[in-house]
Amino acid sequence: MQLIFSAGLIVLVVLWGVIAPASLDAVFDTVLAVITRDFGWLYLWVVLGLVVFALVLAFSRYGDLKLGGEDDEPEFSMGSWFSMLFAAGMGIGLVFWGVAEPISHYGAPPPGIAANTPEAANAAMRYSFFHWGLHPWAVYSVVALAIAFFQFRRNGSALVSTAVEALPWAPMRRLGPLVNVLAVIATAFGVAASLGMGALQINSGLHALLGLPVSELSQIGIIVVTTLAFLTSAVSGVGRGIKWLSSINLVLASLLALVVFVVGPTVVIIDAFTSTLGSYVSEFVRMSLRMTPFRDSTWVGGWTIFYWAWWVSWSPFVGLFIARVSRGRTIREFILGTMLAPSLAAFVWFSVFGGTALHLEIVQGVPVAEAVRADVSTALFALFQALPLSTLMSGVATVVVLLFFVTSGDSATLVLGMMSTGGEGDPSARVKIVWGLLISGIAISLLLAGGLQAVQTATIVFALPFSLVIVLMGIALWRGVRDDHDEEQRRDRALRRRMREVLK
Repeated sequence: MQLIFSAGLIVLVVLWGVIAPASLDAVFDTVLAVITRDFGWLYLWVVLGLVVFALVLAFSRYGDLKLGGEDDEPEFSMGSWFSMLFAAGMGIGLVFWGVAEPISHYGAPPPGIAANTPEAANAAMRYSFFHWGLHPWAVYSVVALAIAFFQFRRNGSALVSTAVEALPWAPMRRLGPLVNVLAVIATAFGVAASLGMGALQINSGLHALLGLPVSELSQIGIIVVTTLAFLTSAVSGVGRGIKWLSSINLVLASLLALVVFVVGPTVVIIDAFTSTLGSYVSEFVRMSLRMTPFRDSTWVGGWTIFYWAWWVSWSPFVGLFIARVSRGRTIREFILGTMLAPSLAAFVWFSVFGGTALHLEIVQGVPVAEAVRADVSTALFALFQALPLSTLMSGVATVVVLLFFVTSGDSATLVLGMMSTGGEGDPSARVKIVWGLLISGIAISLLLAGGLQAVQTATIVFALPFSLVIVLMGIALWRGVRDDHDEEQRRDRALRRRMREVLK
């Protein structure tokens, strides 16, 4: 019933976008404006609370609890595990925004900072770190940890609702179906929007390399080809398809960043990383709670709140996938692996690509900002054109985006399959294929209707109620780890008493 309801609602929204895209845009834009204006504070407080909660949990006495039995060992190596969670979490977004976001902030900085100044450049890097650092990964981490805890320690289903239903309050048990429907809808639309974004950038890369026309027909062809690729990977299973593609992609992305670091302004990149990390730490709380109540500005709503809602909307997808590949790890290892390591990787990425782009724009006069204004998806390739080995780097970047595209689609079919089969850890190939075709169909139909922006907005709208679900998941998780830790302590004390009695 839940599957039929959620799939039916998805189809209705898609048909709305195809038949009357202007109407869909108008309705969701109006709702989004209300959410960002009236509930922006809620997103700021919830996401900052999740950062604090995750770090407290990691370094508390509960950090040694294992996600599973005492004898359970991790299914994947640390490298493979990190590659998969990074690819599912935000890989394609980093490639898309690594150049475009710092350049955008440089030309239109936060209120109170003059545009196109050194101060704007510093703020651009600091807010790029902020938007892609600890905060989004804390959202993913808490959702994933709650699912993994109740699945592996309490033998619950691999569903978002399992943690909420574990709360001792009777109404929570009735919320389960609604929570799962929200999770399916957010996942399907979020992944479809990501596929559309990836298709745009792959099209731009193939245009720079091979002269492929930038058109809807090209982008539809790209979606069709990559859909066949990620369905093939999905059918082969997590241990082969997703694992190997994610590992290969992380290596290629690292090599690409290394080449830009070497052939680009190396010292500037190091300086940018050092300076921005310091300002990120020192301004952490102020940025986390920044609103503009006495300014007529939409900057915070258009960037920070939009991002926070976006990460919340993606959290059921990413959380379920990370939980699926994390059995056998301790809570401390899990949180540090899903928060600190990916944040550091994002900081390095923005320092290399954002720092280089700002240097080229400010010092060398390369019109990177002009390329960003014309088409955000071309920003990375505009950067490469100003560096040595531009053709090679453009080719590698296109492959990286393609592989991130495939791993995102692969992960999404797995997660949607799990949701629609009651939490089954490895859904059948038929179920994965159905979901893969459905999300690709959403992306294509909305691309034809000009509604990709609308589906992104729809995803953000669904994030508001889900942010409250995440709060409930956090409460359930804290109660669960506290109870399990106390139970382990009681067992240890009882064992020690028996040992003393035996030795007397």
